[in-house]
Amino acid sequence: MEELGAEILERVEAAAAVLRRGGIVVYPTDTLYALGARADDAAALERLRRAKLRQEGKPLPLLAADRDQVLLVARLEGVADRVAGRIWPGPLTLVLPALPGVAAAVTAGTGTVGIRVPASAVARALAARAGFPLVSTSANPAGGPAPSRVSELAPALRRQVDHVLDGGATPGGPPSTVVRLDGESVRVLREGAISPEAVAEAAR
Repeated sequence: MEELGAEILERVEAAAAVLRRGGIVVYPTDTLYALGARADDAAALERLRRAKLRQEGKPLPLLAADRDQVLLVARLEGVADRVAGRIWPGPLTLVLPALPGVAAAVTAGTGTVGIRVPASAVARALAARAGFPLVSTSANPAGGPAPSRVSELAPALRRQVDHVLDGGATPGGPPSTVVRLDGESVRVLREGAISPEAVAEAAR
């Protein structure tokens, strides 16, 4: 994480300590601010869902520090591994087969997990120091606008989180593209920052 200075790394470590203790944290990504908890902490995941007013039964997207951390929760093989190697780090969420034991709140019974390695060095450093992939759902109450800076956080949500990691303004724009790869076919579940054409090219 050489690209990060000592001051921001101190703030990242403070946020990671909160996550390791079972807290929920708002943090910057390469698109917008996210609401996160360690993906292996069932109690924190339930608190996060309630804070976001998120409907039960919807899977939670994850973010990882690197490929090795992805492999703690999912299988990354074949064409999916090729696409990941060519686009990550970046705003592309891959829907992958979940490993046994992944929290039900993450998979919502689908048997899959949506996960990405972001371009944001701050987000990658936070996941690395937290020690496990993090939930990465937008930091807004369900249906509300997603913030690109801390000042845009909804007051009701901010009161329910344990820590806010202020990394300045994020790039904003569209969210990550969500893709499921079945064999050699590319199925775009949500269009976003990475074009379907770029994903298809990476899959070749």
